Amino acid sequence: MKIYWNGHSKNIVGNKVKELRKAQGISQKTLAARLQTEGFEFTDLTILRIEQGKRFVPDYEIVAIANYFHVSTDYLLGITDKK
Repeated sequence: MKIYWNGHSKNIVGNKVKELRKAQGISQKTLAARLQTEGFEFTDLTILRIEQGKRFVPDYEIVAIANYFHVSTDYLLGITDKK
């Protein structure tokens, strides 16, 4: 498992996840439920903690979130602005 950490929070994808979720107009609970249908163990609390930077996000979850939103992992990680 690879852990992404910028020294200030436990992940660097939280802001992008929140931005993408809000752009779709869905709640944290809805996002968690949709990721659950794809076989991942997300709850609304999980999404909240990711968005707040309070939870480490393993590489396989970054891939799952990127796939759900149809963006690249590089976009989530802030490597590129290109979705």
